[in-house]
Amino acid sequence: MATLLMPLPDSDFDPTESGVPWRTMRNHGHRVVFATPSGRTARADPKMVTGEGLGILSPLLKADANGRSAYLEMEQSDAGFRRPISYGEIRAADFDALILTGGHAPGMRVYLGSGVLQSAVGDFFAQKKPVGAICHGVLLAARSSFHPGKSVLYGKKTTALTKQMELIAWRLTRLYLGDYYRTYPTTVEDEVRSALARPEDFITGPLPVRRDSAARLGVGFTVRDGEYLSARWPGDAHRFATEFAAMIGRPRHSR
Repeated sequence: MATLLMPLPDSDFDPTESGVPWRTMRNHGHRVVFATPSGRTARADPKMVTGEGLGILSPLLKADANGRSAYLEMEQSDAGFRRPISYGEIRAADFDALILTGGHAPGMRVYLGSGVLQSAVGDFFAQKKPVGAICHGVLLAARSSFHPGKSVLYGKKTTALTKQMELIAWRLTRLYLGDYYRTYPTTVEDEVRSALARPEDFITGPLPVRRDSAARLGVGFTVRDGEYLSARWPGDAHRFATEFAAMIGRPRHSR
């Protein structure tokens, strides 16, 4: 059994991008340890869980049945989810792998901008442990470093939430949700590209038209570079989680 770390903000993370990897890791016999800024129980973005406030686009934008069921199962059945450690308690040496999930609502900024968490992410890369990042989780990786002045993603190929996907969601909802879909003025893709060795190391993948599932992994899209795996949005979560589980070898540490 491997022990994985999944840091989260106190609120507003995406339920699919956390719940699906959690369930997949559990089904493979692995243990997931959660971390939040101060050790309080995290809560997912309620709009993504219930669809409330998303208007007529709710069926398209909120988590699908697979994502919602995985999140609710994680929330209700995992004692570790209800009793996370704090960011300050994270020690990369205690874990076999790291999963960085995403989300776009305002509560994500505490997670994405945490210097303590960025330092911990840098340690995982420095120790060459498997790291998986999806959507805005890639932005957290891009902001992390273990060599001064260089992102941990410098020299690696990656994907993330694409500029096209981010702007489409924002334009469709800005009249009644404002900048809900714009976590920062700069898009995720633009900031991640700026951290890479070459702009072309960012790979957008095919235009997503539907979400993947455990039975339709080919619908999802991921990019792997060594011990680093990335994906773009909740619609890639099942493929992302399945491929990351396959990357985790014999655990080197236990808790």
